[in-house]
Formats: sequence, structure tokens, C-alpha cells
Amino acid sequence: MKEKRQANFELLRIVAMLMVIALHYLNKGDLLAAGTADRTAVSYATHLMEAVCIVAVNCYVLLSGYFLVESVWKPGRIVSLAAQILFYSILVPVVLLCLGVIPAGELSVYDWLNYVLPVETEHYWFATAYLLLYVFAPFLAAGVCNMEKRTLQIILAVLGCYFTVWKSIVPATLATDRYGYDYGWFLFLFLTAAYLRKYGLPALERKRNALLLYVGAFLGIFLLTAVTDLLAEKAAFLVYYKDMPTTYNHILCLAGAVGLFMVFKDMTIPEGGGAALIRRLAPYTFGVYLLHEHALVRYRWMQWLKIDVVKGSWWFVPHMIGCVLLVYGVGTGVDFVRERLFDLIGGFYRGGSSKRAEGNLGSAEDKVWK
Repeated sequence: MKEKRQANFELLRIVAMLMVIALHYLNKGDLLAAGTADRTAVSYATHLMEAVCIVAVNCYVLLSGYFLVESVWKPGRIVSLAAQILFYSILVPVVLLCLGVIPAGELSVYDWLNYVLPVETEHYWFATAYLLLYVFAPFLAAGVCNMEKRTLQIILAVLGCYFTVWKSIVPATLATDRYGYDYGWFLFLFLTAAYLRKYGLPALERKRNALLLYVGAFLGIFLLTAVTDLLAEKAAFLVYYKDMPTTYNHILCLAGAVGLFMVFKDMTIPEGGGAALIRRLAPYTFGVYLLHEHALVRYRWMQWLKIDVVKGSWWFVPHMIGCVLLVYGVGTGVDFVRERLFDLIGGFYRGGSSKRAEGNLGSAEDKVWK
């Protein structure tokens, strides 16, 4: 029988994507930039919200690594993932041109190159890093499964220093620091998730400890950002460092992600309608990302939803909640249609059978998690 997906992990996947949309709302909606200068209660609230959500990407990758380390690797999944990325990359500009949102002739040859080759041009940085992570997954999984625990601990320690420890301490630009926006950081997260899968972390097996780690991490990120911002007025060299706590490979962001992951790891969700709904919605999260983060949409949806109206006021809280849910809902609906379309194409390709099967063009990410 087909094994059911674990609803607790599926819920974390949904929560992580909601956090990602919230981060884009705050950042690309310019609420964070406006808040840095005036230091009002509202501005501090926006930065606290950013600190709460900044662990989302790390959690998302930890989830993938946790399952990929013990799953069967199949090249067809790379094709499915690439097809899903290409679907959104090309379809969005075509639809916007047809609707007149973008004037004909506005898009250059270089723009279309970005849409036709989204992985190579990093149209979606996350999708590029995620696809490369999947390519490397069998090598990493084989290595983890064939090395001693002590060896894996040493490797994690060395890579941890390289990717996160030094950049979190040194108040200067490091040439190798890409702030976690690359597949190198994703590979480290994969190994971290693999360690959690094989050996766990006894201190965090108690949900209370894991929750305290997450809360302590996001409060630490918020306080460190606020204090550094104040000190930067008198010590110019700290201007660079004030944004570091909210980068994905900062030590506090990593710690918070591990804490939140462990909170959900042992969460029990009773079987029933709620668990079924979670399992139904979770596979479409990657599509939600690909739709709202397309280059032609990522700043426009801020304008369409009138974020400027709530800048500097507490109305940003209910407005943000409504916008995040709306974007998630629309993205889920669109990806549901895409999945059905891919199923039809896959069924036609197999001789008219629309039954979903391993290796078809259905939800690419859904396959990655099996």
C-alpha cells in the first residue's frame, strides 16, 4: 500500500511557504526599509515579524533533506521538477502579455532568455539551488549512509564554520559568503537533515526545548539587528553587519530552523479531515513559490494588493495576513490546474491513460518527497 505522508511534516511545509510569502511582503513591499529609519513601534514590529519568518527557507530544505537521504533517487524527478519550473517561467509572461498587463515589445531578448532558461539564469534562485541539491542528493545520501557518526560530525563542524560560524562573528564582508542563496548552503542543510534523520538531537527531542530554541533564535535575531542598527550610527563598520542576522546562513537562523523543525518532527496530528486537508494542500507549495516569485510578478503583486496604503500603520498586520493567505490560495489553485494539465499530457504520452504514475509529469516536488 502507498504510505501516507506524515501530516506534521506536511504542515511544516505549508507553514514555511506562508512564512516565505510573509517575508516577501515585508521585504519587497518596502516595509522593512521604511522601518529602519523611524524606529517606531510599528517598524520594530515589522522587523520582529521578519525574524519570526526568516527560518522558512532553511526549514523547507531541511524537510527535503530529511526525506531525500533515505529515498530512491530517480532521474525522472529532475525532469518533472525542471518542467514545473519552466511551466511558470514561460507561462507568466505569456499570460501577462495577453492580458495587457505588460505592453507588447517591453520584454527584451534577454528577458525571454531568463524565462526559457530559468535554472541557468537563476530566474528563481531557490529553484536553481533546489534542483542542484536534488542532483547531488544520491552522492550525499550514499556518503552519509557509509560513514561513521564521528566522521559526519567532523564534516558538519568544518562546513558549519565555513558557511555560518565565521560570517556570524566577523563584522566584515567575506568573499565566499552568499548569505545562503546558493546550493552550497543547501548541501550543508541536507547533511544537517541527514544527521537529524540518522542520529537525532537528544536535547531537542523534548518539544519544549525545541520551541525554546526557535523562540530564542528569532528573538536573538531581532535584538541583534536592532542593537547593531543603533550602534552603526557611531561605528560605521557595523553598517554591513546589521543585516547579517537575517541572512539564511547566519548561526541564529540555522539554530531557529533546526528548533522549529524539531517542534514539528514529533508533533501528532490526529487522522481526519484536518490531516487529509494538510496532505492535499502541501504538494502545491512549490508552485505557490514559482508563481508569486516570477520576475514579472514578485513586485507587481505588492502594487496589486495596495501594500503602500498600510505602510507605517498597525493595519499592516491584518493586511499582511490577508495578502499572504490570498497569494497562497491563488498559487495553490493555479498549481492544482497545472498538475491536472501535466497529468493529461502524461496520460496522453503513455497512450491515453490519465492515471498518475511514478515518472509522469505530475507534481515534481510531490515526487521528491516520496
